[in-house]
Amino acid sequence: MIFVHLGAGAGDLEEGANYKCGFTKFVKENYNEMSSAYLVEANPLNIEKLKLSYEGFKNTNFFNLAISNEENEELTFYYSEDDFPHYQVASYSLDHVKKHYPASKINTFTIKTTSINNFFENCSLNKIDHLSIDIEGLDFEVLMSINFEKYNINNISIEYLHLSKFQKKKIISFLTTKGFSYCGFGYDHNNFDYLFVRKKILWNIFLSKMLHLISTKHYKFLNLFILNKK
Repeated sequence: MIFVHLGAGAGDLEEGANYKCGFTKFVKENYNEMSSAYLVEANPLNIEKLKLSYEGFKNTNFFNLAISNEENEELTFYYSEDDFPHYQVASYSLDHVKKHYPASKINTFTIKTTSINNFFENCSLNKIDHLSIDIEGLDFEVLMSINFEKYNINNISIEYLHLSKFQKKKIISFLTTKGFSYCGFGYDHNNFDYLFVRKKILWNIFLSKMLHLISTKHYKFLNLFILNKK
């Protein structure tokens, strides 16, 4: 299987209260000698620990870059000193970091960017079994720019915390037209991501259309219903 993790952090070695990397856990549980993993992390401070996290796993590829809609540009990221050691809310958006750490000292780093389609092209990733997108504020733009006619992706997990109601509606509509079905929560142990599977599920068509109409407080109930139907 081919796994791609955008925003891999420090893998399952990240530290923090009530935090675990569910996608890393999923990858390791389903990895075999035929598998390959492509692990992308913008923060250079996390790369060595990310490599240590996957020590002993063959065919793992590590990329210290940012996935955005820009190509061969340098993007400035902001992070809070109080978010040490892995800066889990590091973002290109200063307001995003200040929202979580309003009284903290904010530092920056710059990192090279590439578009998601060029990343897939450069890595010869024509088929991907599992794609996880967790890139702190760039999730919507990056997902919506994927060329699904060229790249065959079977499962997509995307963090929804930074998505507006409008963006959630657009993602569901967009992925439905590409042959995906909304299948409830993804791999995050806090249920902070949605999972889309490339297959048509009849009972899911109505639920997918209704998701953007209901209030946030009802999401958990709806997801539990969906997961019980899987």
